[in-house]
Amino acid sequence: MSEKMEFLPRAEILSIEELIRLSSAFVELGVNRLRITGGEPLVRQGLMHLFHAMTPYLDQGRLQEVTLTTNGVLLDQYAAELFDAGVRRINISLDSLDEQCFRELTRKGELRDVLAGIEAADRAGFEIKLNVVALKGINDQEWVDIVNWACERGHDVTFIESMPMGDIGELRNDHFMPLDLVQQTLESSLNLTSSSHQTGGPARYMSVNGSDSRVGFISPYTHNFCESCNRVRVSCTGQLYLCLGQDDMVDLRPVVRSSQDNELLKQAILDGVAIKPKGHNFDEERLGDGAQVVRFMSHTGG
Repeated sequence: MSEKMEFLPRAEILSIEELIRLSSAFVELGVNRLRITGGEPLVRQGLMHLFHAMTPYLDQGRLQEVTLTTNGVLLDQYAAELFDAGVRRINISLDSLDEQCFRELTRKGELRDVLAGIEAADRAGFEIKLNVVALKGINDQEWVDIVNWACERGHDVTFIESMPMGDIGELRNDHFMPLDLVQQTLESSLNLTSSSHQTGGPARYMSVNGSDSRVGFISPYTHNFCESCNRVRVSCTGQLYLCLGQDDMVDLRPVVRSSQDNELLKQAILDGVAIKPKGHNFDEERLGDGAQVVRFMSHTGG
């Protein structure tokens, strides 16, 4: 997020009922995996109604899963209800186990709140994956410790290359770390072997021998995965983004608000998916040139 965020008027944001209708239209078109992400999705008032509205699709087998990506701060409050609604996997952002480093990265966030959320999710029975953005000179001394910490608790970890979105400043220019180097660092201290594990996302996984945990790597720069990407993203304002690394989108909000049934909405979705680009706009040779995607990551999630 930007240091100085300007939040939208409520009228521009889709209501929970509109988000439920939009999600249902995707399911009717055959989409079988939904992820609720952010920003931080759990701060949205009434969001649990969306999860409960998707439960019948899970029970019918029309949805394979509904998952959540969160910073974990509110999981202590919502973990049990999320599990009751049918959510079984949760991704939790955890870029550092050092309180001071965590506070600086999250702008005054408290590590203890996230750890309490992870414990609540664990008690509820979720499969937990920790997302770690690899940052040279910031958290590079913690990578092995984070994996060991996760393994002790039976969680997976995915390392992610930082992406040039929004006003990234020096964090992107000075601290980018190729995940090949992260993997080398981990392999020097941990016994890793290749894994065929898949979650429907772009991560490639390795098993941590001696534990049930896995380490994943999402590397849009150094190991481009565009050819296998089948994801689209919808913002809270109804914009359908066909690629995380492109600014092109199709605005679904007017269709949602001007039609009573889902036929026009589903056609608008199909028309958008038909122009999904072949690849993103992240150019490894231009790492030092600043952001290449105008919107912030918080606009569409990761």
